[in-house]
Amino acid sequence: MTRAIVNAICATFPGADLSDPWGGGHDAWKVGGKMFACIGMADDGVSVKTPSIEDAALLIDLGVGEKAPYFHRSWVRLPWGTDENELRHRLRESYRIVRSGLTKKAQAALPPLND
Repeated sequence: MTRAIVNAICATFPGADLSDPWGGGHDAWKVGGKMFACIGMADDGVSVKTPSIEDAALLIDLGVGEKAPYFHRSWVRLPWGTDENELRHRLRESYRIVRSGLTKKAQAALPPLND
């Protein structure tokens, strides 16, 4: 997996926007102004949100992800080399989690998410 592949996947999500909020080469993907995926300057993986701290801990224990530095404990970093299907699934789930947390008005303003 590479930055380009992650960016290509995230670009397909309705209403997803790419920014570099801290400067210096971060790729932060947001929906409704809320981040759902981030690639840091180290370019060693992508951090994504999970449903809970427990889910993140399980993914870390199973070796799917790593602790995501600088993020809440409900986030994990998927290192480069993660299976592409797993990566796609985790990016989509992170997007869904963040999107579902937006106000009803903000959700209604977004194009529908096709499954």
